[in-house]
Amino acid sequence: MTALIAAAPRRAQSAAGALFVAGIVLATLTEAIAGTVLSLGRGYVIGDVHVTPDEFAWLDVGYTASKLIGFMAAPLLVHRVDFRRLIIGSTLAMGTACGLTVVTTQLDLLIVLRIMQGLSGGILLVAGQAAIFHAYPRSQQPTLQALFAIGSVVAPATIAPALQGWLIDSRSWTWIFFSVVPLALAAAGLLLIAAGPKPVVQLRRPPDWIGLGLISIALFCFTYVLNQGSRWAWFEEPGILSLTAIGAAALLAFLGRQVLARGRGLLDFTLFECEDFCFAFIVSFVAGAALFGSAFLIPAFAMSVLAFRPTDAGLLLLPSGAFFVATLLVAAFLMQVRRVPPVATVPFGILMITVAMWMLSGSTNESGAHDMMVAILLRGLGLGFLFLSITLIAFGDLNERNRAFGIGLFNTSRQLGGLIGVAGLETLIEHHTVGNVTVLGANLTAGASAVSERLTTTAAMLTARGMDALAGRAATSLLDRVLIGQSTVIAFDTAFNAVALLFVFAAPVLVAIKIGLHRYAQRRTAQLPGTTEPGIAGIAISVDSGRAARRPGLNQPSFTRTESDHERAFALDVRSNCSTATAIALGQPQR
Repeated sequence: MTALIAAAPRRAQSAAGALFVAGIVLATLTEAIAGTVLSLGRGYVIGDVHVTPDEFAWLDVGYTASKLIGFMAAPLLVHRVDFRRLIIGSTLAMGTACGLTVVTTQLDLLIVLRIMQGLSGGILLVAGQAAIFHAYPRSQQPTLQALFAIGSVVAPATIAPALQGWLIDSRSWTWIFFSVVPLALAAAGLLLIAAGPKPVVQLRRPPDWIGLGLISIALFCFTYVLNQGSRWAWFEEPGILSLTAIGAAALLAFLGRQVLARGRGLLDFTLFECEDFCFAFIVSFVAGAALFGSAFLIPAFAMSVLAFRPTDAGLLLLPSGAFFVATLLVAAFLMQVRRVPPVATVPFGILMITVAMWMLSGSTNESGAHDMMVAILLRGLGLGFLFLSITLIAFGDLNERNRAFGIGLFNTSRQLGGLIGVAGLETLIEHHTVGNVTVLGANLTAGASAVSERLTTTAAMLTARGMDALAGRAATSLLDRVLIGQSTVIAFDTAFNAVALLFVFAAPVLVAIKIGLHRYAQRRTAQLPGTTEPGIAGIAISVDSGRAARRPGLNQPSFTRTESDHERAFALDVRSNCSTATAIALGQPQR
């Protein structure tokens, strides 16, 4: 009877924890849908709202810039507002902004609503991931972070485009925003029912509003430059050059202020004392370029070259999402059950993504979904092995004080890497298309027998269909379309190769950085004063290991007891036994 009574609260706590995690994953799905809505619906929105491409650009820039600002502001809120209230508030703000987007076509109001969506989405992602790390012990993080990645990484890259393509073809682009509303309500309901984790340690330092303002200016300027630079020939446009200079000046001023603040500013420099976080921070930049770059290239190639409908272009990535999820769960099993170190799966992820992009570089204008599917599935496998690993590497050794700051910086690095990757690929495709047209066009001379034969055959076919007077001109026009189409295919193949070469060149650089960081950490540890002898430290831990292992509730989530409580309790037990351990190690009697 006693066992049954004791088991009932544990089952209730487990159910509350499951509802809490499910609510966070549903909340991240709202950001995934709202964040990628303009990728497939760009032309439809421009036509319905009656705006120019320059005016439409503010919808993209407003969302992305405010999302980056949300990443930087979220850690301050995490240490001042309860986790559950913060996540619920961000989710409801996202749902409200998306719901209002459905009922208006005013550009100014749409821009304000997109800014609200981006800011709430950035806060939501940081607070949700930090809450999972805070609520559960480290041993359960591989599976929980894999579930979180389904909503934050897999959905924007695979699930959301498929849903959006279907809604655009069958309904309207406004239905994409409307679909966020029930998801936001469901997520908020689950989070209200579930018991949230205990609040984190409160920060006593005042908020750095000046630092937040400086980094906001820098992020806005860089977002606009990266989002619109390719349209304006980059630094040949004075406006792009001015915004780049302003952004760089604001970034330098922000960094200078953080150094002078000595730990009381917006940025927590203790993060960079962790070797694993520094390495994962750099890898996230490269991985973001690969994730967002490939997610941009594949649908763009399908719609512009293969003439896919939005539904077909969205469904093209859906099987990759299934493999992405499967690989995340397999990687979580290997790390949580088999105790495989997270860094072990990183090379497999990089290799698979590289091979997938190399395979896609052989696509032609006659390729179909079946021709590209093997490479797309291989891309999903690679991303699954890569993203879970770098997440656990980045945040596994951070404490409650700086973990939220680390999550914000990590996401900022990934998003900026994605912006740079997409901007670089857009510029590469544009320049190579123009260059290919020039090179291929130079070989199309009127006296060439192949050209004359092609024009004669096409003109005869058009004449047979009733175009007697315009057959010659139409044949030339069709040949021009073929020339431009072939030039575009070659440009996209070059872009696919560029993503593959990114990892080819980045892999040895990342290995060198990892080795350098490890050696620096070893030298820094050796120079620290008052270090304990390894042998004594090992005995001290082993003396108390039995009592720590027998402590009840060690693996329970922090709905009853937080992970930090276990760490502090374990540390107290170790310190209480230091005298005994030292006496044993030195062979002296205990006093």
